[in-house]
Amino acid sequence: MTLTSAEADKILSANFAPWVLDLGLTVETVGEDRAVLRLPWSERLAREGGGLSGQALMAAADTATVIAVSAARGGFVPMTTVQQSTSFQRAVAGADVLIEAVLTKLGRRMAFADVTLSDAGSGALAARASTVYAILG
Repeated sequence: MTLTSAEADKILSANFAPWVLDLGLTVETVGEDRAVLRLPWSERLAREGGGLSGQALMAAADTATVIAVSAARGGFVPMTTVQQSTSFQRAVAGADVLIEAVLTKLGRRMAFADVTLSDAGSGALAARASTVYAILG
């Protein structure tokens, strides 16, 4: 059972720390094995030179994975990050970022995902991440 975007947004607002919610992430779409979130541009998240902070991008990738796992399972269950590896390819300045997490394997206790982060204006790839989660519930 796939979640709606509205249901996924509720999972986001009910299960994440206030500082993650301060990123302003919204769920664009969800599918059986994926989720797409939007990280809105904010000067507060920019580094010197105007590019979005890598920490904000990594948190967005991590969060998108939780939403993708929740969508695949039909609802939120407790889970925790086991591993995340991120490669940054270009800076994003003055544009929202679209984060797509695609599950590559979902087991009873572990989930694996590939995540792409793209400049929403140009579509250019900004970063790639690989995530591994332990499912606790």
